[in-house]
Amino acid sequence: MYLSDKWEDYKIVDASGGEKLEYWGQYLLRRPDPIAVWDDKTDLARWNKVDAWYHRSNKGGGSWQVFNKGIPDKWQIRYRELVFNVRPTGFKHTGLFPEQAVNWDFISELIKSAKRPVKVLNLFAYTGGATVSALSAGAEVCHVDASKGIVTWAKENVISSGLGDRKVRYIVDDVVKFVKREIRRGNRYDGIIMDPPSYGRGPSGEMWKIEEALFPLICDCMEILSDDPLFMLINSYTTGLSATVLKNVMRVTAQKRFGGEFDADEIGLPIEANGLILPCGITGRWYRKD
Repeated sequence: MYLSDKWEDYKIVDASGGEKLEYWGQYLLRRPDPIAVWDDKTDLARWNKVDAWYHRSNKGGGSWQVFNKGIPDKWQIRYRELVFNVRPTGFKHTGLFPEQAVNWDFISELIKSAKRPVKVLNLFAYTGGATVSALSAGAEVCHVDASKGIVTWAKENVISSGLGDRKVRYIVDDVVKFVKREIRRGNRYDGIIMDPPSYGRGPSGEMWKIEEALFPLICDCMEILSDDPLFMLINSYTTGLSATVLKNVMRVTAQKRFGGEFDADEIGLPIEANGLILPCGITGRWYRKD
């Protein structure tokens, strides 16, 4: 398992009964997490002394119940030298997936060790955790997401991390269409990151279903990797796409074309109260070291 265990400003205190209890900086949040199927709450007192609690609605979605009236609309947390703006949203999320820190370290090390200019393409880039990490390591980044508001949030994270002067291009677009245009334009990248949703719609209503669309997208990405690429990173939170599926995909695409190494495994976060690991999807990595 790839374990994100280097955090100081974030930790999972406990997870049980389909929920998790997390510190985001100084604020303690209680949120749903259906993966926590076991029922064994370790610290009952803290479960009932949270700053905010997200309740699902039977009609879909949900809302936050705020107990600490002093909790701000948004605040910042740090991972190493990176700074992120987090805030509770109407969809239970906070704008950051902490488990991805282990991948931020992975791409940062590859970029720094390359000792050459590196161009990175971040697809389905969300609020830019990987974008910030790649920029901090010295890469030039193209950040692509279909949501204008999310891209604005990513810009805030880049600026908060003191990287506003780095080479970064922000694109609000459907990922599939953007990649096809990059093929026609002849643009190339040394590293590609993607964090595709299970289902989704592009800015013009384009449908995305990962089981049907992922492999064609990866094949297109082969056409925009440089002649001397460093890595491709694929994240999935879709139950049906196992680590073996991602290994198979990388074997018949990136490794077949460029050689190199690949692997895929679960990605997770440690739970402080009981030493368990909370799984948070899977990650596939193809890479070559200079």
